[in-house]
Amino acid sequence: MSKIPDREELRNVISSRGLAMTVEEAEKLAGYVDRMPTPLEFHLFDTMWSEHCSYKSSKSVLNTLPTDSPGVVIGPGEDAGVVSFCHQDGIEWDLVVAHESHNHPSQVLPVEGAATGVGGIVRDVYCMGARVTGSMDLLRFGDPEGSKGEATRGIVRGVVEGIWKYGNALGVPNMGGDTEFHPGYDDNCLVNVVAFGVVPHDRIIHSFVPEEAHKEPYVLVLTGKPTDNTGFGGATFASADLDGEQGMGSVQVADPFLKRVLSEANQAVLDMLFEKGVKFGFKDLGAGGIACVTSELAAHGGLGIDVDLDAVPVSIKNLPPEVIACSETQERYGLAVPVSVVDDILSVYNEKFELPRLFPNCRAAVIGRFNSKPVYNVICRGENVAETPINYITEGVVYQREECPMDNAAPEPAQRPCDPSKDLTRILTSISGCSRKHIWSYYDSEVQGVTRLRPGEADSCVSVPVEGSRAGLAVSGDGNPWYGELDPFLGGAHAVGEAVRNVVATGATPICATDCLNFGNPEDPKAFWQFKQAVAGIAEACNALGFSGGDYPLPIVSGNVSFYNQSTGGKAIPPSPIVAVFGKIHDHRKATDIVLRKEGNLVLLIGTRKDELGGSLFYRTCLGHHGGTVPTFRGSLEKRMADWILGVIHDRRAYSVHDISGGGLAVAGAEMALASRKLGIEFSLDSNPVTLFSETPGYLVEVDSRFVEDVTLPEFVSVAGKVCMGCSVSGNGWSVDLESLRKEWSDKLASVIWREEGV
Repeated sequence: MSKIPDREELRNVISSRGLAMTVEEAEKLAGYVDRMPTPLEFHLFDTMWSEHCSYKSSKSVLNTLPTDSPGVVIGPGEDAGVVSFCHQDGIEWDLVVAHESHNHPSQVLPVEGAATGVGGIVRDVYCMGARVTGSMDLLRFGDPEGSKGEATRGIVRGVVEGIWKYGNALGVPNMGGDTEFHPGYDDNCLVNVVAFGVVPHDRIIHSFVPEEAHKEPYVLVLTGKPTDNTGFGGATFASADLDGEQGMGSVQVADPFLKRVLSEANQAVLDMLFEKGVKFGFKDLGAGGIACVTSELAAHGGLGIDVDLDAVPVSIKNLPPEVIACSETQERYGLAVPVSVVDDILSVYNEKFELPRLFPNCRAAVIGRFNSKPVYNVICRGENVAETPINYITEGVVYQREECPMDNAAPEPAQRPCDPSKDLTRILTSISGCSRKHIWSYYDSEVQGVTRLRPGEADSCVSVPVEGSRAGLAVSGDGNPWYGELDPFLGGAHAVGEAVRNVVATGATPICATDCLNFGNPEDPKAFWQFKQAVAGIAEACNALGFSGGDYPLPIVSGNVSFYNQSTGGKAIPPSPIVAVFGKIHDHRKATDIVLRKEGNLVLLIGTRKDELGGSLFYRTCLGHHGGTVPTFRGSLEKRMADWILGVIHDRRAYSVHDISGGGLAVAGAEMALASRKLGIEFSLDSNPVTLFSETPGYLVEVDSRFVEDVTLPEFVSVAGKVCMGCSVSGNGWSVDLESLRKEWSDKLASVIWREEGV
């Protein structure tokens, strides 16, 4: 045994190996093993104690989020969250949801980074035993027309290419998402990914070794692509500031076609294990690779493990043990199973599905054995390359970061000139207000045949994930960076609020939410304060917008924290809490879209307009102003509006519904008309900027002309206008012919982002 190293020795190792851990963390590791750690131990703990894996700065703050509510089966802590969904033919079906980020890889290698983001999030849902029925991408890019526009346009094209090439080949429908542009993302794009699926309640799989492993021999079977050096250091790469070309080798390489075969093979193995009544654990290999999956499966099951790296299928000879153990090679899974079924499992993968014929050295193999001694032990080429108590690996480290409040308040503009026709036209043909259809057009949203409402047809996408059931699943994601930079608390609250409104507008009752929290360096007190404020906003909104009855909140069941979204020489991104909300429609045939139906129908305004234009499309696009008062979050009112909307939809009295958010009432009305083609809206409201462009939350609802005679309207509902012939919107003294704008509105993204390709 070597002596315990001093600080200078540890500092030299950290520097020479490019580790992200601090000297203090290295000292803690050396104290644990009572010697100079091995190269594998350094890299193992560097990964497992990274911000990406251990949440060392955020864990205490995340505990303030509501995570429990009736219907929650599994909250945060495993690969994905699970909530109850529906019953069909005597089977209880659960919804499985996961939410992650792949920001740093997508900035460095956009195609590969975005593709592996899709692959990773889909694996998280698969590993809970679910059939994946959809994915969604929530994207944030820099200004494509700004000083770094050329680079930004290339990143946008690459990210979209990575998403469609992987997702379309995989056979999972893409349910859209949202895309925002802001100069604050010039150096750091955000690629947040969501996946969801369904699983019979009695076939949920957990990501730890089962209790039975304490009584009989269990082993770890690794299956999938042979291990290479791609993605080595990926978790620590995502836990540090970006610096030029760094991290190129830390980005994984995806293989969607292999993933499809693996998915079918996995399903065959899982079916066999369930039929045999075998208890097992199942986990995908993401951040930290083999080291992560082996240590977590064992530690969370209260066991230790002996790992034999010589048994790991590799595609490159003589890889160092730390690379074999910590590489994040894509398309791999780990199963903790009893020895008695190993031969059957290997036969399914290697013979029935012929993995060795799909890719050189691709196969399933036994690489580890679980034992009752709580030690993580690794052998490579006959040598012991790691030996440490296993709980040290997974316990992580926790920091109480300092925070420094920021005052981002900015005054209202001195004057607010408003020409409704010109201003609405300017907004709709801007990069922020135009259609996102060109991005969605690359994605296959109809594979599997479960999609009911596609991207752009309604405020949220709707699918029917359980065969034979009428239960519909609505999903939407949101987050406004312009609000976040002015008031991170309201940025968090409104991320929840708008995603809830989008789901409600299709007639779905929200049942759970996920979040991805994207911020700068947590060691910067200002950035950490922004993070805490945004989490507080999310918590307040979730507590106000619970739909399970009583005082239960809308539960956050899965999510991710992404720190260090800044370059070493630049500013951090705007505070970017991004929330996805999932809702259930008891009968998908009642789902409501935004298409106007009949001339003469009334258009109701739900929610009074307030003088809250801070961060609005109107201020930014028409006045070039980026300050002002962000809309207040009124949780009680939001809940009452949502309940009223759901009642009207369920009573089949609403013909179309659209929430009011970016661009305000005028933009919401224009989008309904553009979706309708031959119908428009004639507003009977004041033509001032507050009425037309305030982004105070609300809805527009099309109802029959007799509706107001039959129903007593609550105080927050009023008549805004009526449906008219012709694709237009108009008001007192103004009118916009939307048909003449349709091509520019629809093609704006293509003309700006894809112009170098002649699209």
